[in-house]
Parts: sequence; structure tokens; C-alpha cells
Amino acid sequence: MTVAIIQSNYLPWKGYFDIIHDADIFCFYDEVKYTKNDWRNRNKICSKNGSFWLTIPIHKDAVKQKISEVKLLDKSWQKEHYETIYQTYRKAPFFYQLDPLLKEFYQAKEWNSLSEFNQFSIERIAKYLDIKTKFVNSKDYNLQGDRIERLINLLIELKATKYISGPSAKDYLTGFENLFGENNIELTYKNYTGYPEYHQMSSLFHQYVSILDLIANVDIIEIPSYIWSWRK
Repeated sequence: MTVAIIQSNYLPWKGYFDIIHDADIFCFYDEVKYTKNDWRNRNKICSKNGSFWLTIPIHKDAVKQKISEVKLLDKSWQKEHYETIYQTYRKAPFFYQLDPLLKEFYQAKEWNSLSEFNQFSIERIAKYLDIKTKFVNSKDYNLQGDRIERLINLLIELKATKYISGPSAKDYLTGFENLFGENNIELTYKNYTGYPEYHQMSSLFHQYVSILDLIANVDIIEIPSYIWSWRK
């Protein structure tokens, strides 16, 4: 059983969905501390003038909370983000693929929780990309021990035989590799290099932008070729 465990992000880039696609089970890990100026509440999209940030306004006290506890108090952001994304991509060749998702995310419901919005939008995009991975939430499991112990215990509960980690986690997992082996879990790190370029609104290619950019600019049938199937 291949498992990935990652905090929910705002409209993540294609690498996030690459990891989801690789896993049998993807676990949202939102029972950890919210981090300011991170991917939890912001991401980039790409206009003809280049990439720029979209940021959900978050109360300053959120840094004292878990991601799952962060509330969305400013209700204006949904309309503003919809209009910004719409204006940015309305002339993109495959905008018709993106617009129904935008309406679901920003117009169908008023969101009160950052985690709930992120998880909903990620699962919806994964379904749109025909990813079959099962999604679970860490809040539904017994999270005991320190940072490493919680991760190992969660993997055991999920019956993992292989764990896919993002490359940045290597900084804190180094030295604890034996704990994975002792529990018959293979530890691997995702390689984000080599993604092929595609046509964007900008004349210069921007790799690290939201998956929305790919959906607006590439036919849905071809999208896997720019995320995971190009490796085959």
C-alpha cells in the first residue's frame, strides 16, 4: 500500500497532484501547525505578464492554530479570487475546462474553513484529472507521539508498505530512516525535476504555478503527459 501524507494547500501546483497519482492512499495532514507565508493559503497563477500570487486573507492568530482550525473570516476573497482567475484565463485555449471548477470553488458555497476549502478543491481537481487515489483525513486517526512518531504511527494505521515524501521533508527525516525499515515501510522521496513545458499565457514559462494554469492551457486528455505519464 503506497501512502502519501501532506498538508492541504491552496490550489496546488502539478507536483502535488503527481504525488497524489502515485499513491494508493493520500492523507491530508492538517492536524499540524499552520505556517504563515506558506502554500496553505496562497499560490501563483500566470498571466501574459508573468506569474503572481493569489492569497486568501488569514487572521494573524492563525499561527497559533492547527491548519484544520483556521477560519476564513474575510468573506470578500471568494469573489475577488474568482474574478482574478476569470480575467487571467478567460482567453486561454481551454478556459471552458476551468470555468466549471471555478464556479464550484468560489460561487456554489461560502467557505468558513481553510482546510475544508483546500481539501474539497484538491479532491475535485483530482477527480477531474481521473485520479483514482483514495483520500483520507489525519483527524480521523490516532496521532500520538512526537513529529516522527506521529508520522510512523499514522503510516502503520494506514497499512502503508511504501511512503512517498516530498523532497523538502528529507531535512527532518534524515537519521530516522531506520524507523521506517523497522516497520516494513519503504521510504521514498518524490522527484519534481523534468516536467515538460506547455504553452502558457506568458511568453516565459513558469513551472511553479497552480494546477489551474495547466487546466486552462492544455486539453484534459493531454494533461497527464505534463504531470506523470511523460516518465513512461
